[in-house]
Amino acid sequence: MFLGFFVGPMVHSQDSKIKRAEEKFEDYAFVDAIDNYEELVKKGYSEQEIYQSLGNANYLNAKYEEAANWYGKLFDLIDQDIDATYLYRYAQVLKSAGDYKTSDSIMERFKITKANDHRASLFFDQKDYLKTIEANSGRYDILNLGINSNVSDFSPSFYKEHIVFATARDTGITSRNIHQWNKGAFLNLYQASTNEDDSLGAVEKFSSTLNTKTHESSAVFTSDGSTVYFTRNNSNDNRFKRDEKGISRLKLFRAEWVDEEWKNVSELPFNADDYSVAHPALSADEKTLYFSSDMPGTIGASDIFSVSIYEDGTYGEPKNLGETINTESRETFPFVSDNTLFFASDGHPGLGGLDVFATKLDGSSNEVLNLGKPLNGQQDDFSFIIDINGKGYFASNRTGGIGDDDIYSFQENEPLQFQCLAELTGVVKDAETQLPISEAQVSILDNSGALVTSVLSDFGGEFRMDVDCNTKNLSLVVNKEGFDSKVMEFDVFPSQLNTVEIVLPKRSTQMMPETGADLIASLGLQPILFDLDSSEIREDASSILKEASVFLIANESIKIEIQSHTDAKASRSYNQRLSQARAKQTYDYLITLGVNAKNLTFKGYGEGSLLNKCEIWEQCSKSENEKNRRSELIVISRY
Repeated sequence: MFLGFFVGPMVHSQDSKIKRAEEKFEDYAFVDAIDNYEELVKKGYSEQEIYQSLGNANYLNAKYEEAANWYGKLFDLIDQDIDATYLYRYAQVLKSAGDYKTSDSIMERFKITKANDHRASLFFDQKDYLKTIEANSGRYDILNLGINSNVSDFSPSFYKEHIVFATARDTGITSRNIHQWNKGAFLNLYQASTNEDDSLGAVEKFSSTLNTKTHESSAVFTSDGSTVYFTRNNSNDNRFKRDEKGISRLKLFRAEWVDEEWKNVSELPFNADDYSVAHPALSADEKTLYFSSDMPGTIGASDIFSVSIYEDGTYGEPKNLGETINTESRETFPFVSDNTLFFASDGHPGLGGLDVFATKLDGSSNEVLNLGKPLNGQQDDFSFIIDINGKGYFASNRTGGIGDDDIYSFQENEPLQFQCLAELTGVVKDAETQLPISEAQVSILDNSGALVTSVLSDFGGEFRMDVDCNTKNLSLVVNKEGFDSKVMEFDVFPSQLNTVEIVLPKRSTQMMPETGADLIASLGLQPILFDLDSSEIREDASSILKEASVFLIANESIKIEIQSHTDAKASRSYNQRLSQARAKQTYDYLITLGVNAKNLTFKGYGEGSLLNKCEIWEQCSKSENEKNRRSELIVISRY
């Protein structure tokens, strides 16, 4: 697989044998470098630079199990002083060896070493990633195709009744046609016809106009077949053009189908000689081009970008798709279908090497889904495409293939299900000083009072949370020692800026209720009432209990007895059971709101504590009887 983004580390040993290996490595002749370094190891060399470079050379040639071997030796040599780069790479290649347990432990170290790295945050937030991937697996049936060769075949694309793909087959055997990175022949575009039974037919070169003596790969076509965007090495008269580091970067080109030929081949204006732009994809309306690049503004080794295509044939400014998609590693090979972006990444939690992921582009969800097994595996899985009927193709270098990279077909049996997530951001401030409040506990409760998520505000008082945008009537509960708590009711909306400002006044000592007082009355809240013959927590009672829970969480020195009552209808024995049920429901609800159970007891008092003269139920109005159907939160101690 040819990506062409990485710049290898330099090493500085003065030994002449090491120097020859270094020169191969720095010239990106990684296969030669592997041979030279391995010869040095056989002769007893064990220096840090050799293990680093052997690990890197194998890693960059997707020989992950070999890379794991050399990175492992590097860890044995300098375990405590290992650089974060090698922590992450070692964790990745351990996955390809199937050792997820050790990989996760290395990622724990990576999180400590590089806490601000987005990949560390993704791992920390998705520690059960293997269970999540397993739950999302089984939606594709895959098949290795007869069009594959014994070299590299990848990056399929739809073109009329054909599949166009990149391959290293049959491109010459002379040294000038051999790529020094991996000893593979240079890539050209080939095509295979699609048969009525969905199989692929004869394979032939795609176009002598587009194919040159450098690399061509990764094409995408407009729906009418009149325009193609494709990847080619930076070149001049079929000869590589290299930057100051000796690297021939990748560029995007455009061509038009005119008079039964591909003509008007032109370079896109946002290419450059000192960075790569590759692997194009088009939006459904063909007004946006997506691609992978390491241009300025890139977060990692390569990121996904988009650029507008205007009606006059000009282009807008490339835009990085941001940290929801891009990480400090590789994000590459984009494809767009039905407002869903598919891409390959080794920065998001996966099974090993590059995995294929999907996310929504229309703002309806910011979830990034791993497509799961069997499409993803322990090696590199990439260049995914899919049609409206769920038929598609992707490439992989997995064990059991025909060549280095093979193209597989698949049929989607179950569509992806994205959770509708919206981002809620906000800031917590001191009401008196207007200064930010750090480490305030910000919690979201759903309309049943259950905890959805909880975070602490940062040094600037700011917080960010992802919320299911299909859930309405949410409560935002904010607690901070020394301040009054706050409860806000709110809804979130997808594709909108959801932001709030929380202002907390400093707590007044006069608010603390006395022993024997009803906390609800002390807080100035309405009574907790029940419907006739019911122990269910009503919606109005839910809001009251949320307010009370905020106070109880912030004041754990207070112990409460929940005392519940009934009106005078029905028998005394029945009312006793009903009041006990109301007390238990109130207790359970406060527990779900986060109140410490050790500070709560509960008891039902039946109809023995009526608030009015309604001993004969029929002689009182509905509202009078309702006042007796209540729960009270009685302060029994302050310790």
